[in-house]
Amino acid sequence: MNRIVLVTGATSGYGLATAYKFKAEGDTVIIASRNAEKVNKVVSEGGFDAGFTIDVTDYAAWLALKDFIMERYGRIDVLVNNAGGGVAIVDTVDQTKENIDKAIALNLNSVIYGSSIFGTVMKEQKDGMIINISSVCARHCWPGWSVYASAKAAVLNFTKGLYVELQPHGVRATCVIPAAAATAFQSSAGIADENQTLYPEHIADAVVYAANQPKGVVVEEVTVWGTSQQVQPL
Repeated sequence: MNRIVLVTGATSGYGLATAYKFKAEGDTVIIASRNAEKVNKVVSEGGFDAGFTIDVTDYAAWLALKDFIMERYGRIDVLVNNAGGGVAIVDTVDQTKENIDKAIALNLNSVIYGSSIFGTVMKEQKDGMIINISSVCARHCWPGWSVYASAKAAVLNFTKGLYVELQPHGVRATCVIPAAAATAFQSSAGIADENQTLYPEHIADAVVYAANQPKGVVVEEVTVWGTSQQVQPL
C-alpha cells in the first residue's frame, strides 16, 4: 500500500509487532521509542524505513518528530499511538505523586500530544488515520490498576471525541483495546507475569485490520481478549 506509518513504542511488544505487520503490507514504516540504541537496532534488524528517538511525554519532541517526517516524506497516513506503561501497579493510596503524574503523562498526555500534532497534518491533507492503543482496564476494574485505568479510559473517550472532530475532514480515529498479553508489560510494571494466549501479533492484526478499511469505513473500537484471561462479569 505504501502508506507512511508511524508507530510509537515500537521496539517491543504491540508496537514492534504492529510495525512488522505494516511493513509486510508494503508500507513505509517509521518506528519511534525512547531508547536510541534499541531504535537503531530494531531499524537495522527489522528493515524499517526510519527510526526516531522520542520521549512521548515531551511535546517539543513530538514537534521535532513531525518535522522529521514531513521533511523526509511530506505526509503521514497512519499514526499508531502505542507507547505506554503501567509505571506502578499498586493501590491508589500507595501511589506516589511522581508515579501518578508519570502514568498520566505516559499513557494519556502522549496520546493527546501526538493526535493533536499529527491530526493537524492529517486535517490539512484531508486524509489519515490515528489508532490509539487503550486497555481493557478502560472498562474493567482490578485492584492496583486504578491510576493506569483512569488514563486508558480517558484514551478511549478521547479517541471518540477525536474522531467526531476530524471525521468532517476525511480523517478517522480508532481505539484498539487489548487485554492482558504475553509482553514485557507485567515485569516492567513490577507485577508477576502470567501465561497468556494473547500475543502482540494478535493486537497488530487488529490495528492493521482497522487501518485497511476503505476510506468510507471506520472501526470505532475493537477489544481483543485472550481466552486465558477470565473476567466475570465480562
